[in-house]
Amino acid sequence: MGFGTSIFLIAVGAVLRFAVHVSTHGVNLHTIGVILMVVGVAGLVLSLLWLTVLADRRRRSVAYEERAVAPAHRPPYDPAP
Repeated sequence: MGFGTSIFLIAVGAVLRFAVHVSTHGVNLHTIGVILMVVGVAGLVLSLLWLTVLADRRRRSVAYEERAVAPAHRPPYDPAP
């Protein structure tokens, strides 16, 4: 889950929790809103942690690759044309 999805879940949860005033039978929209906000916050925290761990890992590991290259064949140098 990325930043956008997390913020979207938080926004939808907040709308369901604070802005919807509908009474339904069997489904409590306020509880669903709270659940969506909690999942969104958890996803946002995990995304931030994943980003910092990944960025730290990228900084630490620098890969070097050595290749053996055969020297190019050059004709002998002839100073007199």
